Amino acid sequence: MLGTVVLMKTLFDNNQHMEKQNTMKKEDNPLDKFKTLEDKIAATIERVKALKEEKILMERRIKELEQLLNEKSQEVEQLKSEKHVVRSQIETLLDELETLNSG
Repeated sequence: MLGTVVLMKTLFDNNQHMEKQNTMKKEDNPLDKFKTLEDKIAATIERVKALKEEKILMERRIKELEQLLNEKSQEVEQLKSEKHVVRSQIETLLDELETLNSG
């Protein structure tokens, strides 16, 4: 047994080298290549479906947020209007107090 090397596989060995050999053997067969391509296409189709569903959900969320933004903008405008009315009333009251004090 001089010159013969025996490799023992352990739990810590990396299977990448063996997987590469197996993959290369699989891809040598045209039917296996076709199956691999078919699997990739199927996965891509599923991904596209998932992305379309996600897009629909995001578009709904955008509409909800736009509606909320419009509501908040209307609230802000209403508060500005109320502020203007209150300010005018305060100024009128202050003017009346001033006339009472000066008279």
